[in-house]
Amino acid sequence: MLTPGETRFARSGQVDIAYQVVGEGERDLLVGIGWVSHLELLWELPETVRFLERLGRLGRLILFDARGTGLSDRPPGSPAVEKLVPDALAVLDAAGSERAVVVGWLDKAALAMALAAHHPERVEALVLGEASASMLARPGHPWGMDPADGERLAAAVESGAWGTGTLLPWIAPGVAGDPRVTAWWRRWERMSATPNTAAGLLRTLVDVDLRHLLPAVRAPALLVHRSGTGLVPAASVRWLADALPDARVVELDGADLPAFFGDTDTLMDEVEEFLGGTRTGSDADRRVLTMLVTDVVGSTEQAARLGDRRWDELLAWHHRRVRALLARHGGQEVDTAGDGFLAVFNLPSRAVTCALAIRDDLAAGDVTIRAGVHAGEVVRGPAEVRGLAVHVAARVASSAEPGEVRATATVRDLLLGTDLRFTARGTAELKGVPGRWGLYAADAPAP
Repeated sequence: MLTPGETRFARSGQVDIAYQVVGEGERDLLVGIGWVSHLELLWELPETVRFLERLGRLGRLILFDARGTGLSDRPPGSPAVEKLVPDALAVLDAAGSERAVVVGWLDKAALAMALAAHHPERVEALVLGEASASMLARPGHPWGMDPADGERLAAAVESGAWGTGTLLPWIAPGVAGDPRVTAWWRRWERMSATPNTAAGLLRTLVDVDLRHLLPAVRAPALLVHRSGTGLVPAASVRWLADALPDARVVELDGADLPAFFGDTDTLMDEVEEFLGGTRTGSDADRRVLTMLVTDVVGSTEQAARLGDRRWDELLAWHHRRVRALLARHGGQEVDTAGDGFLAVFNLPSRAVTCALAIRDDLAAGDVTIRAGVHAGEVVRGPAEVRGLAVHVAARVASSAEPGEVRATATVRDLLLGTDLRFTARGTAELKGVPGRWGLYAADAPAP
């Protein structure tokens, strides 16, 4: 679990910008929450912490309060978005980040695009929520807010609505009826900005027009939009995606503007897939399972020797025998690719015993396999299993000798005290997997 970082300050001209560095990883993520924020209050609500934990799976987080909000300096006035680019650079420099994924919602999405346009060397990718090149309808951009609506909202902020939670049903209707969230939100407003500053920032947001910068934004961008939000029309988000050199839109259900309210897991699945190519899913989808991966040794040579028809018959027999033994030992087939199987088990002892049975049964038919077994936390979907542990099992299988069932030290440790035998095979690096792994050859109990 992530823990709050110590709040520090980066100097940008004459202004101090508050920031935190949280977690670790090969990738840096510069995160702007949107409109107003307060770094330390961000860690007091389970929903916001959950959002940060999902982000933290992707790399080191660099969180900041924009000038005028939270713990940063609050100079008079509300500068245009492009004027805030030096503040973002100051935070990146102070955090020791040369290049980062920039994550931003609303006005912080605009800041992210301005940063990418002016300093492309510092931006790896963009994750933009409720983003628009122009918040108002303008010539060539027919979608946007009615200026009168924006002014009415700013006037309400100035005239007593700020700090009372009055705006929450408009900003996040999905949680507006929760007294716990409402109490936190009232404090969030009061501690993030004064009514005067909040209204000024809102007027600056409404006035955003970055169309002239879009051709210079070369970083790949993911645009996230919830269909039920009224502040940014879906057509405006799609227009932005078409105007950016490398962008795609994901439209989700929901009406909450902040990313940390509503269906955060579905939103973060899209972000994870965009940045890392995988979806780790919510905790409700996660399981600790044992993976078994099998592979026929020398299958290409056998197919060439036997011919297509004989090989297809042998492969069909192989599949029948493997499936029968999986059923006998409580394994669940997940995937079959050619001559290999991926199966999962609730218990590591069943996975190892099944692997040994498959090896011995197929050997009687002159088919030699190698197998890998590893136990770990994975995401269990209706018809798939995802996660690093699956890749570990596959790499262990590919490292095994012909006829060998090879397991990680994790499996060996879980089975200490059983009568299964494990012979050390040293440690090895597994391609694409961090660290060195202890490997063992598994075998049946001695007679």
